[in-house]
Amino acid sequence: MQKVSSISNIRSEILRQPVNDTASPYQSLPYDKNFLLEAEDKAGTAQQTAWQLINSCGIRQAWENIGAKVHLIGSLATGLLIKKRDIDFHIYTGELDTGKSFAAINEICRGRPVTRLKYRNLASSDEDCLEWHVWCMFNHEEWQIDMIQIRRGSRFDGYFEHIADRINAVLTPETRLAILALKYLTPENTHISGIEYYRAVLEGKVRSWQDFILWREQHPLNGIAEWCP
Repeated sequence: MQKVSSISNIRSEILRQPVNDTASPYQSLPYDKNFLLEAEDKAGTAQQTAWQLINSCGIRQAWENIGAKVHLIGSLATGLLIKKRDIDFHIYTGELDTGKSFAAINEICRGRPVTRLKYRNLASSDEDCLEWHVWCMFNHEEWQIDMIQIRRGSRFDGYFEHIADRINAVLTPETRLAILALKYLTPENTHISGIEYYRAVLEGKVRSWQDFILWREQHPLNGIAEWCP
């Protein structure tokens, strides 16, 4: 819930800024003030709903029951979830025991309106993981929960948590709003990785949708993104 509070603080900060205050950091964004408030409100509502879903599914408890460590990553962890109803977890276990893992997934899905379930065994790949993807209905909307089970000590152990920590460390109210605005402008059914928004805004100083499209053309994402601010 901490991230939802931080977004509310941003909204209060925007409301305090005089409309014609050119010294305001928000004036550097090429968007109407009402649009920024609308985007911020959308993000706050989406993140609050995401936390409600997490608590109702008992995700952490189900995995901890088989001895796993559960880490929230992705846009919810950075307070940047807005339109895409997608929650990301990394699950760490000493071994990739599919029997125990299916038991955890069964506990998460039991008695809940799950519409789809996808499983991939990548234990023999460089990623050394099991992928679990669950789609379920919550508040009349379908949400996707991605749970990547990673072997402790493998290549990506803690890697994406470090990226989330770094993003949180360098975000400012202006860059946070710039990212939320770009995400809010993204057409439905258009897949853009979160890291593309973050890199474009934080490294490329991108602020407008047109500049973002150009940035993506010049910096195509191939495979797993290993950029870190």
